[in-house]
Amino acid sequence: MKTMPSFNQVEWYWNRLRCMSVSEIMGRAGKQASHAMARRREPVSVPQARFERSGARWLPREIPESAGQAVARANEVLSGHWRIFASGAVPLGFPPEWNRNPDKGALLPMHFGKAMSFRDPAETGDIKYLWEPNRHLELVCLAQAWQLTGDSRYLDAIGTALDSWFVQCPYPLGANWSSALEAGIRLINWATVWQLIGGLQSPLFANPLGKVLRTDWLNSVWRHAEFIRGHRSGHSSANNHLIGELAGLFVAGATWPFWEEAKQWRRSARDGLEHEIATQNSEDGVNLEQSSAYQQFVWDFLLMAELAARATGKPFSERYRQRLEAMAEYVAAIMDSGGNVPMFGDADDGLVSGLSLGAGGCPFQSQLATAALLFANPSLARKAGVVDLRTRWLLGGEACAQFDNLLLRAAPATVRKDFPEGGMFVLGANLDTPDEFRVVADAGPLGLGGIAAHGHADALSFTLSVAGREFLVDPGTGTYHGPRAWRDGFRGTAMHNTLCIDGHDQAVSGGKFMWVRKYRSTVIERGGNRVLDKLVAEHDGYKRLPGKPAHRRSWELDKLGDVLVVRDEISGSRAQLVALNWHFSEECSVTCTPDGLLVANGPVNLEIVLPPNGEVSLLRGSDSPLAGWVSRGYDRIVPSTTVTWRGRIEPGEELETRIRRV
Repeated sequence: MKTMPSFNQVEWYWNRLRCMSVSEIMGRAGKQASHAMARRREPVSVPQARFERSGARWLPREIPESAGQAVARANEVLSGHWRIFASGAVPLGFPPEWNRNPDKGALLPMHFGKAMSFRDPAETGDIKYLWEPNRHLELVCLAQAWQLTGDSRYLDAIGTALDSWFVQCPYPLGANWSSALEAGIRLINWATVWQLIGGLQSPLFANPLGKVLRTDWLNSVWRHAEFIRGHRSGHSSANNHLIGELAGLFVAGATWPFWEEAKQWRRSARDGLEHEIATQNSEDGVNLEQSSAYQQFVWDFLLMAELAARATGKPFSERYRQRLEAMAEYVAAIMDSGGNVPMFGDADDGLVSGLSLGAGGCPFQSQLATAALLFANPSLARKAGVVDLRTRWLLGGEACAQFDNLLLRAAPATVRKDFPEGGMFVLGANLDTPDEFRVVADAGPLGLGGIAAHGHADALSFTLSVAGREFLVDPGTGTYHGPRAWRDGFRGTAMHNTLCIDGHDQAVSGGKFMWVRKYRSTVIERGGNRVLDKLVAEHDGYKRLPGKPAHRRSWELDKLGDVLVVRDEISGSRAQLVALNWHFSEECSVTCTPDGLLVANGPVNLEIVLPPNGEVSLLRGSDSPLAGWVSRGYDRIVPSTTVTWRGRIEPGEELETRIRRV
C-alpha cells in the first residue's frame, strides 16, 4: 500500500511547484506519463553490435612509472572493503550487494527505477551511499593495478564485479536505474576500464565466458546511453546533472561506436555540452552553481568529453576550450599559496573518474596541472607546481614532459583577480608568495536557475588566508541527507563570514535543495592600486523584513601593512538586531582580548579589532546554535571556533572590523 506523503513532503512539492514555469510543469507531467507507460511495456531489444569501426582511445597507451595508491586501493576492493564518505573502508564484500545501501543497510526493492523516490532517508538510507560504489570508480583501480602488475586477479575481479552488477541490476529496475547522472558517471568509468584492459581484444574476453561478458557489457552500455538520452535533466534541474549526463553520453558514443545510435549520442551530447558549458559557467570562468566543489566536478565532466572528442579527430569548439581554461584560471585565483580552496557552496565529495582514487593528492591541483598542459598555460603550471599522477594517466608522459618548460616561462600564478560575471573577487598582497595575504569575497548570486540547488545563503561573505594558512573559512556543507540541522545550518547565513539580521537567512529555503526566495547582489565599487585593494557591494536579501533593510559591505586592504578593514552598513527605515559571524579554521587558536581577538595558525598571528558596544560570544562545537564546526568532507564535521558579535544598529550606522597581521 502506498503511504500518504507527510506534511513536510506536501510542503516540499508545493515549494517545488512555485519554482517551476508552466512549461516545466507540463514537461514534467509528460515525463511522468512517459514513465508510467514505460514501466508497463517490455524493454526494446539491444541492436547487434558491429565492430567495423574501432572506438576512440582517449587515454595514452603508456603506463606511469609510479603505482600511486591504485594497487593499494585495488587490494582493498578485493578484500571486500569500499571507502564511502565518512564511513571509511566499509566491508561490503566482493562483489557487493549492489542494491543494498551501506547507509542503514537497507536492501532497496527492484521497482521501476524512474518511479523510485529517495526523499525519506529514514527508510532507504542516504541514497548517495548506495550510488557511490555503483559509480564503479574502484573498477578503474582494478584495471590500473592489472596494467601495473600484470596480476590476473585484478582482471578477473573486473569481470566478476561487472557480471554481478548485470545480474543484480537488470534494466530498468532498482535504484541504479533511477538517475541519468549516475548512469553517465558509470559510463565514463566503464570507458576508462575498457581502454585500460585493452578494449575489444582484452584478455578478459579471451575465452567463451569472456565473450559472453563482453556481450553483456556492451548491451548494458547501449542501455545506459539510451537511458540517458531519454531521461536528461531539464528546466530548473538542468545543473551539473545535465552536464554529467551529456558527458557520459558523448564518451559512450566515442568509446563504443558499434551501433547506429552512437552517432546520435555523440551529436546530441556535443550540441548539449556546447550549450551548457556557456549556460552554466560564466565567461570569466565561475560555475554558476556558486560552489567550489561543483566547479571542479563539472570541469572534470567537460574535460573527459574534450579528451574523447580530440581522440575522434573532432574536438569541441574554441569557445568550449576557452571556457575550460577560464574555469581553471578561476580556481587558480581563489587557491591560496598553501593550496587551500574556499569551500563555497555545496560539496558532496563527488568524483567523476576512478583515476582520481589511485592518484591521491588534491583534485584542484590536478585540475590546474591538466589545464596547464592542455592549454600551454604557464600561469596554471606555476599554480599547480607539479604534474600529479592522475594527469599522467590522462595525458601521458610525452604531454607531461612539457610541464617543466611551462614552469620556466615568466608568468604570474594568479592571472586574474576579478570575476564580475560570477560575482567573485580576490583582494590580496604578495599573492603566491610565502607572505601572501589573500581575501576571496563573494558578491555573486545565490546559485543557478530557479531553485539555486547547491548555493548557500552567503552573500558578501569572504575567506582569509595568510602565508598559505587558512584563518577565516567557509565551514563547508556537512551533509545532504543526514541530520536536517546540519543541512539547514551549513547552508544558512549564520554559518558564513557575513552579517545576519535578527537570525534570518538572506534567502528563504523551500527544501534541502531549493531556495524559494533569492537575493540579488550588486557591486558598487571595485578599485585598487599598488597600495590599496577595495571592493564595495550590497545585497537585497533582507528587504523582505520589516524596515526593508539592505546590507552593504566594503573591504579595504592596505597591501603594504597587511591590514584589512571590513565595514558593514544597514539601510532601511528602522534599527536592526544584527550579528557578525567569524568562522575560523580548525587549525586556529582564538583568544579574546580587551579590543577583540588574537588568532594564531602555526607561526602566523592576526589581531582582530571588533566593533564596539556589542556582545561577543565564542563558540566551539556548538549544536544550538549550530556554530564552531568545519566540514571538510561529506557527513564529516570537526570542531572549530566561531566568534559572533551581536548588537543593535541604526540605519546608516557603520560597523568596522579591523584585521591586521602581527
